[in-house]
Amino acid sequence: MIKLKLWIDQNLKGDPIIWGIVIVLSIISILVVYSATGSLAYKNQGGNTEKYLIDHSMLVVMSLFVMWVAHKIPYKTFGLIGRFLLMVSIPLLFLTYIFGSTLNEANRWLTIPVINKAFQPSDLAKLALIASLASLLARKQNNIRDFQKTFVPIILAIGVVCGLIGLANMSTAVLLLVTCLLLMFIGRVPMRFILLVVLVGSMALTFSVLAGQRGGTFFSRIENFVSGDEIPFQAEQSYIAISTGGITGKGPGNSEQRNTLPHPYSDFIYAIIIEEYGLVGGATVLFLYLALLFRGMRIVALSTKPFGGLLSAGLSFALVLQAMVNMAVAVGLGPITGLPLPLLSMGGTSLVFTGFSLGIILSVSRGDHVEAIETTSPTNRTKKTFQTA
Repeated sequence: MIKLKLWIDQNLKGDPIIWGIVIVLSIISILVVYSATGSLAYKNQGGNTEKYLIDHSMLVVMSLFVMWVAHKIPYKTFGLIGRFLLMVSIPLLFLTYIFGSTLNEANRWLTIPVINKAFQPSDLAKLALIASLASLLARKQNNIRDFQKTFVPIILAIGVVCGLIGLANMSTAVLLLVTCLLLMFIGRVPMRFILLVVLVGSMALTFSVLAGQRGGTFFSRIENFVSGDEIPFQAEQSYIAISTGGITGKGPGNSEQRNTLPHPYSDFIYAIIIEEYGLVGGATVLFLYLALLFRGMRIVALSTKPFGGLLSAGLSFALVLQAMVNMAVAVGLGPITGLPLPLLSMGGTSLVFTGFSLGIILSVSRGDHVEAIETTSPTNRTKKTFQTA
């Protein structure tokens, strides 16, 4: 036991609560995905019900490894990496829109030729934009009101990336825009500039809806949700799963709606969680995401440098906002979006990018922890504040 604690102290740096939350959610993910894909695996994999379980478990382990590697890298490095990835992701979004693999009537996936694996460039672009925006806001704190030097690069980056993502994935584009607005607010950007970003972002997203591949689906989902005249089949099956879960649920592996609910292992995995684990399980998952947001914001409050605080805030908002939207859709509080539940839904590269994002957050907390020890030593009890550049 002592050796295990020593190994954890030496290898798992940063916020221990975040480590605990991620590990618990990863275990829940493996259990629920196995249950949600049992029938699907039996039909599609010749009776091999463990096929998706093994694949998903390997991806979960890979995401945890990526998270561990990222948390070892000094967080200041991600400012430069983010700008490079942003320049790479913009042409990748163009290529995906034109040549990408089609899923749900939209080109969202791009296949890597050598290894023949597909990934969503929108995940890369989202991470790159948040890191780049945090870096730019941190470097321009002394000139935050300079329209040309500070604001023009911000509005161009947000407008281009959100507009390109919106061509095939409007839900992700809207959430990314909201995340950027929150980041700008924390970064002390004047309110008139933020309102201008709202205007430009809305124009870019409107163009994406009209010119993109999912315009008809986007408008029909909004109309169905607002009018309430017709409940989509996915939402109806999700409501049935939730309503039959009760307080403690039907038990692990006893879901009935997994056989009729579309995408029970990704878009509507929260409905399966409530059906099998009841209100207790659903509330526990919600609490874990809120705790993750709280710890991310705590890192912001304790951060000794603007870039670290902004980076942690942006990535925390992005992850938890997506989780809240996914859960809201499952319980009928929002229109269907097609967004997976971070850390829980079965997925490919999205899990890896989620692990990378969490690793960056831990890197910020790890770096500030080291600085806090140095600055609170008897020989140097100076206190650094978030406002120092």
